[in-house]
Amino acid sequence: MSASPIKGRFLRGLDRLLDAGAHPAMPDAHAVDQLSPFLQVLRRLRRLGHQDGSAVATRQRFRADMAAFRVGFPIGSSQDVSIPTDHGALAARLYRPSSPVSQAPLTVFFHGGGFIMGDLDTHDDACRLLCQGSGMPLLAVAYRLAPEAPFPAAVDDALASARWALKQLDAFGAKGLALGGDSAGANLAAVTAARLAQEDQPVTAQLLIYPGTDLSQTWTSHTQFGAGYFLDRTERETFYRAYLQDVQAHATDVRVSPMLARVPAGMAPALVVTAGYDMLKDEGQAYAHRLQRAGTPAQNLHFPRLGHAFINLASVHKESRAAVAQVASEWRELALTSHRSRS
Repeated sequence: MSASPIKGRFLRGLDRLLDAGAHPAMPDAHAVDQLSPFLQVLRRLRRLGHQDGSAVATRQRFRADMAAFRVGFPIGSSQDVSIPTDHGALAARLYRPSSPVSQAPLTVFFHGGGFIMGDLDTHDDACRLLCQGSGMPLLAVAYRLAPEAPFPAAVDDALASARWALKQLDAFGAKGLALGGDSAGANLAAVTAARLAQEDQPVTAQLLIYPGTDLSQTWTSHTQFGAGYFLDRTERETFYRAYLQDVQAHATDVRVSPMLARVPAGMAPALVVTAGYDMLKDEGQAYAHRLQRAGTPAQNLHFPRLGHAFINLASVHKESRAAVAQVASEWRELALTSHRSRS
């Protein structure tokens, strides 16, 4: 389904209609009987409107879709800032909640988008909800994208922005650093958390929303939900070709597949969020178990009726918005508990 100025209003109206009980019969209902009715419809619309294209074209379509959805949820304030790095300045946006909790860490958040798309605006609504719902400040970072800046540019930018943020905590009025992200951004958060733990840098907690954690093997959910849902195997392969150039050469690099890395001592506690109809479900849940086995506290918050990228649908889908609110609440609890235990 292509983007248009009325797309957001149409989807919000559709969500209200379905929420009132107008659930359409789906030809493949046996495969999606637990999927949210709204997402069942969106899934079919997506399949009808599926478009292949270059990374740049895909990026432009995603930006247009998110612009059509965007509502600008109320928060205390937002401010665009610039993060200096050895590779140039990175755009970032600082969000502050209207009712901040005391002694809260700063969440440095990396957006999703398969390493080829996404920016501060595509994830603005999601970041607003996470900030306001958690009561904690959040700094969203626009790292460099492939194919213009292939691996390890995004990894370098994530680490550089986290190190910069550690030096700005007093200026931001924050008590500690936390890391978060969704999808590709969650991968970057996990990799950055491990690197900072190796360097004995203080990280309070990590929020990993449907993370990609292992490119080295095929998981069962890749087969179950890898075609016709909200992220498919073909799309993921396209993303990684653009990001890695040579996928086979980098698939086992721990900066690409953090599942394969040794969990360092002092690794930050994690909230790992997964969705029932997401091809990344199994590797996300396995990563939470991997952390637990290594002695790192890790929780898996699972939403069985949702799919990949649900935080980007919070503006048009009531159930996705409620899920983001729950993520924000549990994230606050983890981050504050972890901060108190480490103080």
